[in-house]
Amino acid sequence: MADGQVTREGLRVAIGFPSAVMLVMGGMVGVGVFVNPAVVARSLHTPQLVLAAWIAGGAIALLGAFVYAELAARMPSTGGEYVYLRDTYGPLMGFLFGWTTLLVVQAGGMAAVAIVFAKNLAVLGVGLPQGVVVVAVLGVLATVNCLGVKTGNGVQGWLGLLKVAAIVALVVCGLFIARPATEPAVTAGAKPPLDLVKSFGAGMIPVVFSYGGWQTSNYVAGEVKDAHRNLARALVVGVIGVIVLYLSVTWACLQALGVHGLAATLTPASDVLQKVAGPLGAKLAAGAIALSAVAFLSQGTLTGPRVSFAMAKDGLFFRGVARIAAGTRAPVIAIVLQAIWTSVLALSGSYEQILSYVIAMNFLFFGLSASCLFVLRRRSDDDQIHLGFRAPLHPVTTGLFILACVLIIVASFWAYPLNSLIGYAIMLAGAPLYLMWRRHGAAVISKRA
Repeated sequence: MADGQVTREGLRVAIGFPSAVMLVMGGMVGVGVFVNPAVVARSLHTPQLVLAAWIAGGAIALLGAFVYAELAARMPSTGGEYVYLRDTYGPLMGFLFGWTTLLVVQAGGMAAVAIVFAKNLAVLGVGLPQGVVVVAVLGVLATVNCLGVKTGNGVQGWLGLLKVAAIVALVVCGLFIARPATEPAVTAGAKPPLDLVKSFGAGMIPVVFSYGGWQTSNYVAGEVKDAHRNLARALVVGVIGVIVLYLSVTWACLQALGVHGLAATLTPASDVLQKVAGPLGAKLAAGAIALSAVAFLSQGTLTGPRVSFAMAKDGLFFRGVARIAAGTRAPVIAIVLQAIWTSVLALSGSYEQILSYVIAMNFLFFGLSASCLFVLRRRSDDDQIHLGFRAPLHPVTTGLFILACVLIIVASFWAYPLNSLIGYAIMLAGAPLYLMWRRHGAAVISKRA
C-alpha cells in the first residue's frame, strides 16, 4: 500500500521500512539496558557466564523474530498476536492475549518506565512532583499519537535514533575511554551444577525481559507499507541491531567496572560515565536513561492501543474503543484509554508487582503464537512462494523458540512462583468477560486465512 491509503479497518498506511526497523528496536530497548547488566552479574559471577546469558537471550529473540516475521508476512493486519491467536485457535485465545496485554503487560511495563523517566528527570533538577511528570509525559505522547500514525511514528523514530546514539556513547566510554577495571581471577566450579543452572535461569529473567518487545511492531502491521515484506525484514534487522547493542553495553560495563564491580552497583551506566566525566557522569547517565524511557513510552503509545482497537472491532471490547478520528485516521479512544490506565498503574504504586508478572505471561503467548505457524503452514494450499518472508529452517527454529519459551516459563515459576501464579490468574479472569462480550456484544469475528 502507498502512503496515505487506508486499511479496511480505516487506519492510515504510513510506516515505511526504516521506520519499521526503529519500531522494532524501540519496542525492545527501554531503560533495562542501563540497569540489567548489573542484575545479571549479581546472579552470574563470571564475565563468561554474563556474556553467555546475553548471547542466549539474543539467540532466543532472533528465533522469535524469524517466527513473527513470517506471521507478519502471512497476516499483515492490525493487532499482531491477537489476530494470529484469534484466527488459529479461536476468539477466546485472542481475547485472553488482548486482556492481559492491556491490563498488565503493555500498561504495566509502560507504567514502570514512566516512573523511571520521572525519577531521572528529578536527578536532572526538574522539581515537579513525580505523579505530575508521569501524567504529563503520557498525556503528551497520547496527544501526539492522536494526531495520526505519521506524526506519532515520526516522533518515535527521532527519539529512537537519539536513544541509540546515547547507548553508543555509553559503549564508547566503557570500551575506549574509561580505565579498565582490575580484579582477581574468579575461581571456577564453586557452585554445584544444580545451583549453577538455577542461577543461570534467574539471570536469564532480566535478559529475556530486556530482549522482549519485538512483537509490538506487529500490532501496527496494517499501517506498514508493503507490510508482508517490510515488517518481516524489519523484525530481523531490528532484533540483530538490538543484540549488537546489548552485547556491546554488557562488554563495556564489564570492561570498565569488572564483573564484581558490575554486580555491586545499582547504577552501572552512571558508574561507567562517572569514571569518564566525574560527577557530571551521573547527570549524563540520568539524561540518557530519561531519553531512553520517553522513546520507549512513545513506541508503546503508538503500538499498544492497536490491540484493544482490534478487539473492539471484533465486538470483544467496548465498541467506542474501535472509533477512529475522521481527520487523523487514528484510534483515539484506544490511545487515550491506554494512557489513562497506564497513569493509574503508575500513580497507584502497584506497577512493580504487576511488572513482575510479565515474563511468565509474555512467553506463554510467545510460544502459543509461534505454534500458530505450524497450523498456518499446514492450512496453506500452496507453497506460499509469494510470501515476503519464510522462517529459515522451520520447523527446527520454530520448535527451538517454543522450547525456549517453555524453559523461560519454568524458570519464571522457579524464581517467582507466587507472582507467576497471580499473573496466570489475572489472565484467566478475562474468560468470564469474554463470555459477557460474546453474549451481549454481538461479536462478529472476521476470519482470515
